[in-house]
Amino acid sequence: MNIYSMKKLIVVIAVGLFLLTSCGAQETAHHKILNAVEFEQAIEQSEVILVDVRAPGEFAQGHINGAINIDFNGRDFEKQIQELDKKKDVYIYCRSGARSGRAGQVMESLGFEKVYDLGGGILGWKGDVVK
Repeated sequence: MNIYSMKKLIVVIAVGLFLLTSCGAQETAHHKILNAVEFEQAIEQSEVILVDVRAPGEFAQGHINGAINIDFNGRDFEKQIQELDKKKDVYIYCRSGARSGRAGQVMESLGFEKVYDLGGGILGWKGDVVK
């Protein structure tokens, strides 16, 4: 292996490690990641707050029934999210899990007690989607 190939391999490994650590949601005491089956069972069995953190255009293309849209990248995300009851179970999702992972971290820092995140986002969702 020549020096150019070695440098290229190091860059690829570094980028991969960065993406794994920055995009993946981290579970904590107040922020849990659920697979699609667990998520669907939970939102069907009880009254929950269900939040789609994608952009309004994405939400309009299809969302999980009962979800409200609070855009994580919107200017007023923190203001809107703080209007929710911090003591209730809040279920969040996005397209692939990256934005909802970051949203969950923000929500935990704001004092939300129980945030449940759809691992893999709506891309992994098997249930009904409202269009």
